[in-house]
Amino acid sequence: MTAWWRDAVIYQVYVRSFADGNGDGVGDLIGVRDRLPYLAGLGVDAVWLTPFYTSPMADFGYDVADYRDVDPLFGALADAKALIDEVHALGLRVIVDVVPNHTSSAHPWFQQALRGEGRDRYIFRDRPNDWESIFGGPAWTQVEDGQWYLHLFDPAQPDLNWDNDEVRGEFESILRFWLDLGVDGFRVDVAHGMVKPEGLPDIGRGNQATMVGREPVPFFDNDGVHEIHRSWRRVLDSYPGERIGVAEAWAPTPERLARYVRQDELHQAFNFHYLFAPWDAAELREVIDSSLATAGSVGAPTTWVLSNHDVKRHVTRYGSLARARAAALLTLALPGSAYVYQGEELGLPEVLDLPEELCQDPQRLRAPDSGRDGCRVPMPWTRESGWTRPWLPIPEEWAELSVQAQQGMAGSTLELYRTALRLRRGLGGELTWHESPAGTLVFSRGEFACTVNLTADPVDFEVDGELLLASDVPGAADSAAWWKVKCVV
Repeated sequence: MTAWWRDAVIYQVYVRSFADGNGDGVGDLIGVRDRLPYLAGLGVDAVWLTPFYTSPMADFGYDVADYRDVDPLFGALADAKALIDEVHALGLRVIVDVVPNHTSSAHPWFQQALRGEGRDRYIFRDRPNDWESIFGGPAWTQVEDGQWYLHLFDPAQPDLNWDNDEVRGEFESILRFWLDLGVDGFRVDVAHGMVKPEGLPDIGRGNQATMVGREPVPFFDNDGVHEIHRSWRRVLDSYPGERIGVAEAWAPTPERLARYVRQDELHQAFNFHYLFAPWDAAELREVIDSSLATAGSVGAPTTWVLSNHDVKRHVTRYGSLARARAAALLTLALPGSAYVYQGEELGLPEVLDLPEELCQDPQRLRAPDSGRDGCRVPMPWTRESGWTRPWLPIPEEWAELSVQAQQGMAGSTLELYRTALRLRRGLGGELTWHESPAGTLVFSRGEFACTVNLTADPVDFEVDGELLLASDVPGAADSAAWWKVKCVV
């Protein structure tokens, strides 16, 4: 029997923007519980929750002050336990974020460090090097006694020192706390960056750009992290039910990424090479081939992802809803595990015109063109939005993109996803490419075939088979279709 995670579809819930259960304008765990039947009906296998832990929210929960409790903004620990139990009752799994690269500056450990106690849990130095924060500006902040501490992200997110045994022991304890509550796995934030280059050398003026933005950063893809991931795999394997670890690892090549999913390390790693591939047949095929080959070389499944809470939504990135719908069918037809970011099943675009005074992303405050607020606008549940005073405004034109507007509507993007997720359960077999016109992709998996036209002109694929699903008229410009085939010409 295939392990559940090898071909699972995992739905990302950005908690503060998914559903509001108490009417304060911010999504919460009660809201997620209320919408679990929607997710079960959509046909996903698991739910991944972004951080809901106690936090000052300098980076919307990725600055954790208490890893074993729920921030009052999102509910209480009892709400988390009830949510986990209800997810399981619906036959789904639940994955939660763990943030091991840094804590909040409000974490008791860092408050002790500011008093001069236990500083070795963090990275303090008498003099800073030339590193820059991913959010912009220096990666070092000076404290009152003259020393400097490292923060690859916001100054409110001091980096932990993973050479410290107490840090390692604490996080194994945190993992066990949530595993004991019943979670099925963890998405590991900044999985590549926990171990820093020995000696903290200067990068050099010419290489500073490698640290700006969330791009692959070879400088921080250090071999030392793999020992940590192996120790975490032993913790996961000590629990029943196939508990998993998923790496958010920014590696420079698919070959380096595959190191995170070796048999004794984590189970999956996000495939950012696929996410950032352009709308081009040749480049997509190259990424698909290299992803399958490198993950397969270590016996791991490949993951496929089009959007998440850190990048521009792919409707906007690709330039049209037609392309986004075709990309969804391409992605869900590939062997391996797929991730769906909340709202992509509605065809939501990036919101590009949020009022300046409402934008809150700390990354945007330092680099205006790199803000992530536009992909975090709350989900529209009804034509009237379904929210009371949402923390970011929902565009009026999203009324016809709402769940209410698309539910049961033939041809809607929501129903396209529902049908694709249902049909996907019957897919199996290796991917075989077939010859096709320039600018197109055609592949089969057993009796299933997928045709994708990435050009601006219609194409006759000459498929001998039964049409199962299409994003548009089969063969139309920027479209994809699924077939039960006898043969592909």
